[in-house]
Amino acid sequence: MLAVLGFGAIGLFTVLVMTKRMSPVAALVLVPLVFGLIGGFGADLGDMMISGIVETAPTAVMLVFALLYFLVMFECGLFEPFVRRIIATVGDDPVRIVVGTAVLVMIIGLDGDGSTTALITVSSMYPIYRRTGINPLIIAMLLGIICPVLNWMPWGGPAARMSISLGVDVKDVVVPMLPTFFITLAAALVFAYVLGRSERRRLKKVEETEATEVHAPRKPMETRNFWFNLVLTIALMVSLALGLFPLPALVMGAFAIAATVNFPNIRVQQDRLKPHAGTVVVLVTLILAAGAFTGVLSESGMVEAMSGSILSVVPHSWGGAFAFVTAALSMPLLIILSTDSFFLGVVPILAQTGDAFGLPHEVIARAALIGMPLHSLSPLIAPIYFVATLLRTDIGSLQRFAWPWTLGLSAIALAAATVTGAIYAV
Repeated sequence: MLAVLGFGAIGLFTVLVMTKRMSPVAALVLVPLVFGLIGGFGADLGDMMISGIVETAPTAVMLVFALLYFLVMFECGLFEPFVRRIIATVGDDPVRIVVGTAVLVMIIGLDGDGSTTALITVSSMYPIYRRTGINPLIIAMLLGIICPVLNWMPWGGPAARMSISLGVDVKDVVVPMLPTFFITLAAALVFAYVLGRSERRRLKKVEETEATEVHAPRKPMETRNFWFNLVLTIALMVSLALGLFPLPALVMGAFAIAATVNFPNIRVQQDRLKPHAGTVVVLVTLILAAGAFTGVLSESGMVEAMSGSILSVVPHSWGGAFAFVTAALSMPLLIILSTDSFFLGVVPILAQTGDAFGLPHEVIARAALIGMPLHSLSPLIAPIYFVATLLRTDIGSLQRFAWPWTLGLSAIALAAATVTGAIYAV
C-alpha cells in the first residue's frame, strides 16, 4: 500500500508539472498532502513536512545566497569580459558553443561539486546562449548528464560511500570503470555536437524567416570592481572546493562582502537587486516545498516501501545476471532516493543478494553507478530547482527536454561497462 502511494505521488507530481497543469510549488505541497491523507497519516503530516523542510533548510540557505552572490556579480558585469572572449573564440556557431559548454562542465565538475559547477557554467554560458538564441535548456541537460558521471570518481561520493558500506577497496570500484567513464563522457560530447548541429539548423531557419527584421546589437554591460570581484569569486570557489567552512556560511559571507563593496549605497543596492527578487523567491519556495514533499514520503515509509517493492519483483532466475539487474534498478531508484539512501542503504542489500549468485561486491557497486544521470532529474532533490531558476525556466520544461538524453547516456554507460567487463554475468 505504501509503495503504491509513493509511486502514485511521484507519478502524479511528474505528470502535473510536465503537462503544466499545476505549478511545481503547488504540486510539491498538495500531492504529498493528498496521498498522505489517503495513507492515513493526517495527524502526522505537519510534523513530516516540517522534518523535510528542516532537512532541506541548509541547502536552501546555501543555494539562495549563492544565487544572490552571482546576481551581484552579474550586475557588476564580472562575466562580461569572459563572455566577449568566449564569443570571440567560438563565434556565434552553436556547435562550438554547445560543445564548449560540455567541455567547460567536464573541467569545472572534476572536483565533484555539482552546485559550484552549475553556478559557474550557467553564469558564464547563459548570457552567451541568450545572445545567440541557443536553447538554454541544453546547459541544464549537459550539467545533468556530465556531473553525475564525474561523480563516479572517488572524490565524487558514491564510490566512497559504497566502499565503506560494502567493505571493498574504492580502487576496485573505480579503476575498472575508467574505460566506461571515458566512453560515457565521449558520448556526452557527441550528444553536445548533435544538439549544436540541431540548434545551428533551427537558428538558420529563424534567421531566414526574420531576415527583414532589424535586430539591435548586444549592449555590453558595465563592468565595475572587476579585479576585486574576480579575486573574491576565485577565493569563494577555492574555499568551497576545499571545504574550509560550511557551505551556507561561505556563500552568506561572500554575498555580504560583494554587496557591500560593490553597492555601498543601500538604496542603490536595493534598486540593483530588486529586479531579481522574484527569482530568489521562486527558488526559496521550490526548495522548501521539495523538502516538505520529501519529508512526507520519507517519514511515512513510502520511500522505503517503494525501494523494497522494486527489489521484490526481481525473479530468482535472473540471478546470474544480477549485476545488470542492479544497473537497471539504479535508474528508477536514484530518481526516488537520495544518493545516501541508495548507496548506503539499498546497495548493501543488492550486494548481499549478489552474494547468493557469486557476484563480487565491487561488481554490484560498479553497476549501481550506471543510473546516476537519472538522479539529476529527480524532483526530490534541490539542484534541479536551482538550475531551473538560474535558467529562468520551469522544472517541467527542463525534465521534458532532458529525460531522453539522460536515459540515452545511462544506456550507453551500461553497454560500455558490459563491453569493457566492468560488470558481467556469472
